[in-house]
Amino acid sequence: MRIVVNTRLLLPNKLEGIGWFTHETMSRIVKAHPEHHFIFLFDRAFDQRFIYGPNVEGAVLFPPTRHPLLYRLWFDWLLPRKLKALKADAFLSPDGYLALHSNVPTLAVMHDLNFEHYPEDLPTAYRNYYRSYFPRFARHATRLATVSEYSRRDIATTYGVPEARIDVVHNGVGDVFAPLSGTEKASAREEFTQGAPYISCVGSLHPRKNIARLLLAFDELLRDHPSDLRLLIVGESFWWDDRMKEAYNGMTHKDRVVFTGRLGQDKLKLAMGGSLALAFVSYFEGFGIPVAEAMRCGVPVVAAEATSLPEVAGDAAHYCDPFNVSDIARALYDVYSDAVRREELSAAGLKRSRRYTWDNAASALWTSFERMMKDAGHPLD
Repeated sequence: MRIVVNTRLLLPNKLEGIGWFTHETMSRIVKAHPEHHFIFLFDRAFDQRFIYGPNVEGAVLFPPTRHPLLYRLWFDWLLPRKLKALKADAFLSPDGYLALHSNVPTLAVMHDLNFEHYPEDLPTAYRNYYRSYFPRFARHATRLATVSEYSRRDIATTYGVPEARIDVVHNGVGDVFAPLSGTEKASAREEFTQGAPYISCVGSLHPRKNIARLLLAFDELLRDHPSDLRLLIVGESFWWDDRMKEAYNGMTHKDRVVFTGRLGQDKLKLAMGGSLALAFVSYFEGFGIPVAEAMRCGVPVVAAEATSLPEVAGDAAHYCDPFNVSDIARALYDVYSDAVRREELSAAGLKRSRRYTWDNAASALWTSFERMMKDAGHPLD
């Protein structure tokens, strides 16, 4: 079978959430299924490291797609012709985008619908594209997959798709993530905060990550409970908006906030693993990979009691209301000030994180693909 995969987010040294999902699942799937021929479709010159086996062929379809106008050109017009030229038997899209003008059986992975619930968090062109096209993608797909039960229900309710047509494929955690030794933790503190204890926050600085309220809550925490605590924020600032700027500029303790930008996985492990806790107070998540990564590192988690996060973290997180600055400050202080509570959360996180492996994710995604082919009338058996 000739399976075309949308791999436009496999970018060397620039893998983000969906890119990591694509890399970790597809690298396993192609090795587990040498009987099939996979064609990875990129939108620019690609790195041979992403050609994971002899049954993988790389193909390029220009131009690069990083704007809604180019999404329309690529997916509406160029991709259907390319699928036909490649004689595709099936199309797998890990980022959910589809060729609406193609009849090739398709599996679309939709990670979350933040843009439907908080459209104001996105620039107008992106918001309009997502809200116009993703309902059509959901209805056009032969089958859908998503990363949590929360997102499965949300997609079904929002787009009127039967839940039975949507599979859950939980994200995994990279093998690099593991608890740090005492020496490594001290080294992390020296490297990132000149030896001071710190709380970490990991993720692209998108408005839904709730960085503005986190900054205000951290300021409130230091005002009410003075200490040498720092806040270490790890992630790209592409979506840095006026709310974040206003919150940061209004802080009394802005000198206690450290921005690292994006970090590679080894440095990320060090930054996260050396922290007293991970603060992940996003008000909308399809899964929340940093939560699972922190749990695998034995790092206590302070999480928003919202969307998928209680499902992912269970009893391994201390929760707060993401819309209440004082409640975020309360939760941060609860964990910062209570060593026993941190130990409890660490132990619970290590145990719970065992379920989130990329082997499990790859297996679940392939099972969803098999169901998709059966739905299309072409079972693989």
